[in-house]
Amino acid sequence: MAADSQRRAVVLIDGEHYPSVLRAALAALAEAGTNPVTALLLGGTEKIAGADAPMDLGVPTRWAGGAEGAYDPAAAAAALDELIAQDRPDVVVDLSDEPILGPRRRLQLASHALVAGVAYEGPDFRLTPPPRPRVAGRPTVAVVGTGKTAVTADFARRLAAGGRTPVIVAMGRGGPPDPVVVSAGAAPDLEALLSIAEGGGHAASDFYEDALTSGVATVGARRCGGGLAGAVAFSNVAEAVGAADDLPGDLTLLEGSGAALPPVHADATALIVPGDCDPELLDGYLGRYRILLADLIVVTMCEPPTSSPHQVEAVLEVIRSTSRSLPVLCTVLRPVPMGPVAGAKAFFAMTAPAAVGESLAAWLESQHGCEVVATSNHLSNRPALRADLERAPAFEVLLVELKAAAVDVAARIASAAGAQVVFCDNRPVVVGPDGRATEDGDASLAAAVDRIAGLADERFAPR
Repeated sequence: MAADSQRRAVVLIDGEHYPSVLRAALAALAEAGTNPVTALLLGGTEKIAGADAPMDLGVPTRWAGGAEGAYDPAAAAAALDELIAQDRPDVVVDLSDEPILGPRRRLQLASHALVAGVAYEGPDFRLTPPPRPRVAGRPTVAVVGTGKTAVTADFARRLAAGGRTPVIVAMGRGGPPDPVVVSAGAAPDLEALLSIAEGGGHAASDFYEDALTSGVATVGARRCGGGLAGAVAFSNVAEAVGAADDLPGDLTLLEGSGAALPPVHADATALIVPGDCDPELLDGYLGRYRILLADLIVVTMCEPPTSSPHQVEAVLEVIRSTSRSLPVLCTVLRPVPMGPVAGAKAFFAMTAPAAVGESLAAWLESQHGCEVVATSNHLSNRPALRADLERAPAFEVLLVELKAAAVDVAARIASAAGAQVVFCDNRPVVVGPDGRATEDGDASLAAAVDRIAGLADERFAPR
């Protein structure tokens, strides 16, 4: 960005301020070293003669209001996108106020500025684009949001089956102090994971799960903190990407963590959204920033009781209101044991809500031939998980996702009781918004994976 004395600014204003006040404010900005190049009038006619009336503000002024001076979110966002592309500002300065632009609408417009790499500031706030430097030596696809680990592993398997050689870089809040490489096909077994846990490591870190469920090379990293737009406070992800570049491969999958985004550049992005997500979290609170970054959206858990068709449709409508052309897939996640369990009495430990435990257990019984004698949805609650295991009827197999307390609690207790431990994958299945499977679902997901990998290739090539 230019130095403060040379900053170029698109300034947001409204017709609830007298033109003379706006003129004085723009002059004060220029005197302080922020030079307005365009003013975007967002609506409001109380103190101006009308939308087309000259205001003599000293800079070109563009009207983006709606009928009768009302604020028009779509028109405002489109106009801001155009002015940022046209005027190449260093900052968007917001001099508007309620009732034209309140906090929610401000964050919507801030999302457009941040995606364009432009800071957004007002009288008592400043939002800066999360730094995402280009460090990878090959095309990259970021997979971010809730449910990303299952989707990342699925992408990796599909890419490998299609002849690509993907490498996964996964960051986590329990990741290693230095990047750890797991070679393709060399995921640690239960004994090795127990040893990691004994040594104080996080044996259920996402990168171990990715290595186990995808079979591709994986690099583990750590991060701490998460900002409103997904920035992290500290991480070693750049070093992990460097380690990934040293491995055989032609595409790197960058897996986010929680709501945080990988703090490095991605050539293409897949956003994972739960079907029961509060639509306000997508349209406000910089949720729009994540939608604008995305080249593909995968909505997960699109089935009752987790998500009703009405809830899923509300989520889809928010996405459509931001981008009608963005590809969107609705999915559910289904458990797949990583070893044989047919005929065995099984205890199933998961992170899924208790409300879906019965249906997932029924799926395991019908598709994989085991008898689920007990379940626990407390994989992220160590005391409750321990209690569930201790009061469970006798079981021969522990089926468990490689997450949270899977190793240090669940696997230890099961092994001590003489039960076999079989890790369980979660795999996306494409459905309609009503949760019903579609005939061409697998082909749709395969095509989406090929498309986003192709976008990454195309965007990386000019570099």
